[in-house]
Amino acid sequence: MPFQLTDEQLLTRDAVRQFAEAEIAPIAAEIDRDHRPPLESIPKLAELGLLGLVIPEEYGGTGADSVSFAIAIEELSRVCGTHGVLVEAHSSLCTWPIVHHGNAEQKQKYLPALASGEAIGAFGLTEPGAGSDAAHTATTAQRDGDDFVLNGQKIFITNGGFAKTFVVIARSLLDVPGVKGLSAFIVERDTPGFQVLEPERKMGIRGSSTTPLAFSDCRVPAANLLGREGEGFKIAMQTLDGGRTGIAAQAVGIAQGAFEAACAYAKERVQFGQPIAALQAIQWMIADMAVDLEAGRALVYQAADLESRQEPHSQASAMAKLFCGEMATRVTGKAIQIHGGVGYTEAYPVERMYRDAKITEIYEGTSEIQRLVIARQYLR
Repeated sequence: MPFQLTDEQLLTRDAVRQFAEAEIAPIAAEIDRDHRPPLESIPKLAELGLLGLVIPEEYGGTGADSVSFAIAIEELSRVCGTHGVLVEAHSSLCTWPIVHHGNAEQKQKYLPALASGEAIGAFGLTEPGAGSDAAHTATTAQRDGDDFVLNGQKIFITNGGFAKTFVVIARSLLDVPGVKGLSAFIVERDTPGFQVLEPERKMGIRGSSTTPLAFSDCRVPAANLLGREGEGFKIAMQTLDGGRTGIAAQAVGIAQGAFEAACAYAKERVQFGQPIAALQAIQWMIADMAVDLEAGRALVYQAADLESRQEPHSQASAMAKLFCGEMATRVTGKAIQIHGGVGYTEAYPVERMYRDAKITEIYEGTSEIQRLVIARQYLR
């Protein structure tokens, strides 16, 4: 491996892998089948420190570097994409912006609960009429004395069904067009006028609670403004830079799990008097999958390392997200092909992994948006 992991990062990998195989793998198929959020895992994730990875120690977190965070997401996703995105969205999309843009009072109020699992975090940006096009965000936050009054709707909110703390992007400068009128707010679940709607029934990551949010004269204290007014788009884009690396790590983990399952099956399945692993057609698929995985993991570690060193990483995270999302779909597809007919059934985990992989090409910025980000960097 070209990227040399530190002893601490290797310990993180081994600890999370052991936990995932012992605690998560046994329930992965069940929560997928039942579309059930794995709420029983939250205290266990917190106990291992996985909910406070990006939170400084002074607020109850572990203060892990970005490479360790990516490793943890990969190892969780290797056995269950749902658990991977639960921790990724909680950490990258809600906790990270509070750590980096919150004031001292906001950090003290929200971060200890997020680290301990008392509160799970979520992020509200996407709307029915504004997905990749954040400039057309329609949710408003109108100043009224010591409050902002929010009205509007958000969709596709990961962890929405059980999160207690939400970072929400809304238009507070109503006379300022485009992204310059957006601001970020911390919204608590029990705020009057804030409603979490019924979760979506999805193709993959079915245990992940993905819900719409509705705001109807929802009064949020001005003290919950994150950063300064008008900085919402900047905060959202910086948040997504790290989030994209996390989703790329999720994609690598899902693909790694499928790759290992395919290798094991190829050595067990006998056809034409020999294990199918002896067939050149299977060997070539295994080789392509292995190369894809190593390339994807290298891109993830590069982006995460840049973020850890506080260097520009927008392009690196976009490259990792683009390649790893599409790579995961390729690798899980080949894993099903190696399994043959049984790979298309729920009897083997590669069917679930294939469905879970597809979303990594879509959420936190589609592959098409990543291509725009990358191309514009080179064409400036």
